[in-house]
Amino acid sequence: MRRSLIILFSLTLVFCSISFVGANVGAVSVSAKSYILINADTGEVLSASDAHTRLPMASTTKIMTALLLAELGTPEKTVTVTNEMVRVEGSSMGLKAGDTVTHYGLLVGMLLPSGNDAANSAAVSVAGSFEAFTELMNRRAQEIGMNNTHFATPSGLDAEGHYSTAYDMALLAREALKNDTLREIVSQEKITVSFGIPQYQRTFYNHNKLLSSFEYCIGVKTGFTKKSGRCLVSAAEKDGCRVIAVTLNAPDDWNDHKELLELGLSQLEATDVTAKLPIKSINVVGGEEEYVNVAVPQFCCGLSRSSADRVTYKVYTKPFVYAPVSIGQQVGTVEYFYNNELIYTSSIISLKSVGIKQYRPSFSERFADAFKTLFKCLA
Repeated sequence: MRRSLIILFSLTLVFCSISFVGANVGAVSVSAKSYILINADTGEVLSASDAHTRLPMASTTKIMTALLLAELGTPEKTVTVTNEMVRVEGSSMGLKAGDTVTHYGLLVGMLLPSGNDAANSAAVSVAGSFEAFTELMNRRAQEIGMNNTHFATPSGLDAEGHYSTAYDMALLAREALKNDTLREIVSQEKITVSFGIPQYQRTFYNHNKLLSSFEYCIGVKTGFTKKSGRCLVSAAEKDGCRVIAVTLNAPDDWNDHKELLELGLSQLEATDVTAKLPIKSINVVGGEEEYVNVAVPQFCCGLSRSSADRVTYKVYTKPFVYAPVSIGQQVGTVEYFYNNELIYTSSIISLKSVGIKQYRPSFSERFADAFKTLFKCLA
């Protein structure tokens, strides 16, 4: 009897497992060996299969290389290209030893035409060597939470110990899209930059065909090697909702991503989760008015029906502020969380300006001053 119950329980687990996978994949028909679809605002997983399987990720690696370069905040900084930087096979932006190119030019060169020369040049410019740069890549990956990722090259060319997962690459894309420069570059079908000696303009076209074939696409990066197969990280935005899809080793990746992105956008709705402040005003020390009214800007994010109650917030305000206070001045902070993970930070701001209170002497003080003046005159 006990053995029969164990067998029945085991079969039930197998059936449930099969049913879960079937429901998950049944909603989308994908060619990928591994894939994931997430809500870009909250990180909620909307659909996935083998998302934690370690696989090579080809040139989608360049998302991390670009992120490290963009986070320096030096788009106009100039790099002089060396033989070491351009001695690399595969796709190229056309750099030659002796060329001068800006950090912004390298970002464009690695993200649109997927230039391995651009990625290598960025690595040496940032860290001095490929080895030092990959250390930075792996350190940043740990900060993001990419626990099943290890970078061995800045370009994504096949190398021992170079791997990631669909889940980790989705985390990376989510982080990259927070950077204004990267978000603008990956959303463009073409960009013109100048480099070389003498410098002249060159126009690069984005390898990401979804930008022209799927109207809501806003990025992110393609990749391919014989070992990795076709890899793609994409993102889409519609009506205030954003989703990210990742496929690794997907022969039919363009169609895979159209279906995934459509599914994701259909599951989300822009929801107002603006914090309700416990106070309406804050005291002003030394001001023309004793207090100033405050507010927090509206915050909306895409949420699925099942996740609306998972957004929480914490409010931090000062007990008072010193005059003068300008309109829109930050007087506190609101942190928004999804499942206890910080997803957004907003400022609490003043709704008007308050000047410094001008000192007005009392009657007795004015009388004493007048008496002193009179006494000096009589003397």
